[in-house]
Amino acid sequence: MRLPKQISTALITLAAVAAAAAGAGADSGPETAERAWARAVVQRDFATLEKILAADLIYAHSTGVIENKQQYLGKLRSGVQRYDAIEHGALTVRLYGDAAVVHSQVTMRGVNASGPFNDRLMMLHVWIKQGGAWRLAAHQTTKLS
Repeated sequence: MRLPKQISTALITLAAVAAAAAGAGADSGPETAERAWARAVVQRDFATLEKILAADLIYAHSTGVIENKQQYLGKLRSGVQRYDAIEHGALTVRLYGDAAVVHSQVTMRGVNASGPFNDRLMMLHVWIKQGGAWRLAAHQTTKLS
């Protein structure tokens, strides 16, 4: 059975839209969340950070300082800790159901209580899926020489 050209074109368009939507859904995983976190930190977008960060966040800085969500956001809000750039190198993402481990090398530039910093770091993030959204549950960085 041959379909009229208008119906055939409509079906092809619908299939293309569905494929694009499926691709966008697949892209809204931990890697997208990772980049959204970095963008929100640099832009000081605290509303987004409140949503992205898990309530029981463990945030371990390369200095050895460990903070919870309130402490980390408090430093950012006060300006004691400011990130002017977070640039990811290659990301490695490992999915484990509703959890993901994201490993990368990053360069972070900004200012903290000790003054300006420009650090090259290895970063490990643990993301968990809660309520249909990826949330950062743990952060750990190590300075690279």
